[in-house]
Amino acid sequence: MPTLEELAERVERLLLRHQELKQTQALLEQQVVALMDERDMLRLRLNAARDRMDALVGRGVSPPAPSLGASIQSFEPSGAVPESFSPASQP
Repeated sequence: MPTLEELAERVERLLLRHQELKQTQALLEQQVVALMDERDMLRLRLNAARDRMDALVGRGVSPPAPSLGASIQSFEPSGAVPESFSPASQP
């Protein structure tokens, strides 16, 4: 059977842990609110982009062409090496 002093120490530890958990919960609630705000903002941006695409399609306008960077990234060389660069043609 624990002594009165041991029980008092345990109660103190439990109270401390309870305070820590309350603080953690408050921080998590703040994160939830921030994430919900971000989600709502992203939904608005998505809907605006969909509306713009629908307007472009409705007018028969094609979407903008991909940038030059995208074209370069998608380029895959054939692997062919011109004869002038082959090791056999080296002196």
